[in-house]
Amino acid sequence: MTRRVSSVDRRTFVLTGLGAIACGSSVARAQAKPLKIGVLTDMSSLYADVSGKGSVLGTLMATEDFRGDGRSLSVEVVGADHQNKADIASSIARRWIDQDGVDAIVDVPNSSVALAVANIVRDKNKVLLVSGASSSDLTGKACSPNIIHWTYDTYALATGAATAVVESGGRNWFTLTADYAFGHTMEQDVRKVVDRAGGKVVGSVRHPLNTQDFSSFLLQAQTSRAQVLGFINAGGDTINSIKQAVEFGIPAGGQRLVATVLYVTDVHSLGLQLAQGLQFTEAFYWDLNDATRAWTKRFVQRNEGRYPSALHAGAYGATLHYLRAVAAVGGAADGKAVVDKMKEMPTEDPLFGKGHIRVDGRKIHPMYLFEVKKPGESKYPWDYYKVIKTISPDLVWRPLGEGGCPLVKS
Repeated sequence: MTRRVSSVDRRTFVLTGLGAIACGSSVARAQAKPLKIGVLTDMSSLYADVSGKGSVLGTLMATEDFRGDGRSLSVEVVGADHQNKADIASSIARRWIDQDGVDAIVDVPNSSVALAVANIVRDKNKVLLVSGASSSDLTGKACSPNIIHWTYDTYALATGAATAVVESGGRNWFTLTADYAFGHTMEQDVRKVVDRAGGKVVGSVRHPLNTQDFSSFLLQAQTSRAQVLGFINAGGDTINSIKQAVEFGIPAGGQRLVATVLYVTDVHSLGLQLAQGLQFTEAFYWDLNDATRAWTKRFVQRNEGRYPSALHAGAYGATLHYLRAVAAVGGAADGKAVVDKMKEMPTEDPLFGKGHIRVDGRKIHPMYLFEVKKPGESKYPWDYYKVIKTISPDLVWRPLGEGGCPLVKS
């Protein structure tokens, strides 16, 4: 079901469960056909906390901040739940573009969904701003002149965390992998990084998406006697698998738990007692600096007191840069022209700082190696991370020539 985000009818928010972000409409009634952005996200399943209505809010805040700069561009935001199903997402994307006049689609957590929607957007010459999905194929063999991949990808996540763990002595790995496009790509990237760093993946097992019982998979990890158990999953799967690994006594038995994807909302659900000591790579944390803290204060006030994930931040940053490019081009009709302008223009926003977008569509910014604090180290609400190191872009992102993107000239 499509959810229209507009304060023209405030009841819309009540009926769709988005009342917390009703203030601050990005719709101008005066313009007959506003630019329209669709937030295609997970509203009801395992990625709802890390994306969902928080990604809708991040997108809305970008339209408001853009308009606050004095630019006269009327923007409408709609949202829909793709239910983590590529066929449902594809149907929504086609209807949005063909019937509803959507110019750009944002977020799209779940790499299988993102890859399916990417083909539609390219055929229709619209824009896909991937802030939620992470498969590095989106800027590799599946790259497109109509895609921007903003927040992170599997290569960067694997490079930061796996390299640090191997260098600290965790050489033998067993991976627990979500069995869909994201997990498959991430597993490949983790293997490459571990091998390059001098380690070895000695075993692996794949689990279905949104699994509730990980016992059989965790038993295989225990019997492998690997030094490291790497969780190659996300959202609710990460939360459940880590909880059950602790219940199984895996950390107490000497195996180290490593989350290749972890969000602040996951840590909040796990609690510091369970999550303490986990190291992972991420692009954004609300408490990084004065700019991220100021933006987060605004976000929290409209998100029922819950703090932003990196995907919420990515929806904001990608949308803001998209709107600047539309203004520079003079319209949103030609999606490829807007994406070309996004690549041409330097990026800058309060959440990711300064950066740029490569020809393959990869947004370039620093990444961070974080460690989850111990309970006694946390001093205020959502004070969960400490920065181990800042990873420079030239070290963390896949080299341009290695992804197989046809847009990259030899």
